[in-house]
Amino acid sequence: MSTVAADPPPAPSGDLPLSGIRVLELGQLIAGPFCGQLLGHFGAEIIKVEPPSTGDPLRVWRELDIDGTSPWFRSLARNKKSVAIDLRKHEGRQIVKQLAVRSDVIVENFKPGTLEKWGLGPQELRRENPSLIFTRVSGYGQTGPWASRPGYASVCEAESGFRFINGQPDPNTGLLSGPPTRPNISLGDSVAGLHAAFGTVLALLSKQKKTSRGEQGGETVDVSIMESMLNLMEGIVPEFDRKGKVRGPSGSSVTGIVPTNAYPCLPSPSTPTSPTYIIIGANGDTLYARLMHAIGREDLIGTSYAHNHHRVARQGEIEEAISAWTSQRHVEEVLTTLEGAGVPVGRVVGVKEIVEGEQVKARGAVEDVVVGREGEGWKVKMPRVFPVLEGCDAKTRWAGPDLGAHTEEVLGELGLSAESIIRLREEGVIG
Repeated sequence: MSTVAADPPPAPSGDLPLSGIRVLELGQLIAGPFCGQLLGHFGAEIIKVEPPSTGDPLRVWRELDIDGTSPWFRSLARNKKSVAIDLRKHEGRQIVKQLAVRSDVIVENFKPGTLEKWGLGPQELRRENPSLIFTRVSGYGQTGPWASRPGYASVCEAESGFRFINGQPDPNTGLLSGPPTRPNISLGDSVAGLHAAFGTVLALLSKQKKTSRGEQGGETVDVSIMESMLNLMEGIVPEFDRKGKVRGPSGSSVTGIVPTNAYPCLPSPSTPTSPTYIIIGANGDTLYARLMHAIGREDLIGTSYAHNHHRVARQGEIEEAISAWTSQRHVEEVLTTLEGAGVPVGRVVGVKEIVEGEQVKARGAVEDVVVGREGEGWKVKMPRVFPVLEGCDAKTRWAGPDLGAHTEEVLGELGLSAESIIRLREEGVIG
């Protein structure tokens, strides 16, 4: 497991894909900052603007470390420079305008119209920086009758249809029975952040083409949390359109693909407190036959089970046979047998098993990042930022910084004198 030292050089390697790109991150919490984290990992300079005194609310969400700051924030804000500026004050907004003039990208996830109200919208900022890329994350997009609604991921997940297909099905209708099940993460925010990062890179590529033609390259990347989730909904819309099919929830399986499910095992003697469910994905025709041979159910092989649509019609029978076999065996035996047969299988694990897992360790998928000064700080385990690019030395260079840790550095680059910075701090414009 790799360790990232504290206080590394602030500049990333010049050969990373986004080296030389400056991003002004005006967002907070998850969606916009996750976009910034991805861009920063691959070389962009991320200047994160936070309110003085309080900072990004994520600093105090969930579990807090010994310094009162969330380890989650230290992870999400890695490789960023924190600049504390009060956007509610006129002079603070003027400083942000100066930063925008020197930036390639702005990432923001305020309610639509907020930056325009502050005089920081695309129309205003592009007067001085025509090639500025504006990446905007909101609940429903910058246009349409819902544009002005507050955009919270949980609500957008519901209105994208995602929540409707997660939960337990009604045995009579096949539709949702009881409240939907939500993943215990802010999925909509992170998915929107992925779309925002992807859109930003596309806009940068488009800017290159425009510049080569002598054109100005400014673009707006309009990311909606609801639409980002809708983008994950596979065949649900076309199936409804062509067949009138309304897909409902399917518990721990997935509609129309058999077998792929969670199956119970006996508690493991070596890890009695770990989950005792395994996931089997044997929905390929050859994989299904291997599975049935492995569990001794050759009677469920043949023309009546040859292809997925045959197995869907006999899902109950197949699922009962698999569960009957797994429920009489410990997890280790199930894994050994099915892995030996070449059947995709994995154990349902918690975070303890993840950080201790051999695959995670071998790939360095979780890293130790030092918070604070070398010799005085502490280590925080974080998942690495992915994907891994061949020949690209992208890495965590520092943990999420203390509030305003880079204010003087960044404002000094704007030409503000030490006296001006002291005055602005005394007046509460900066922190």
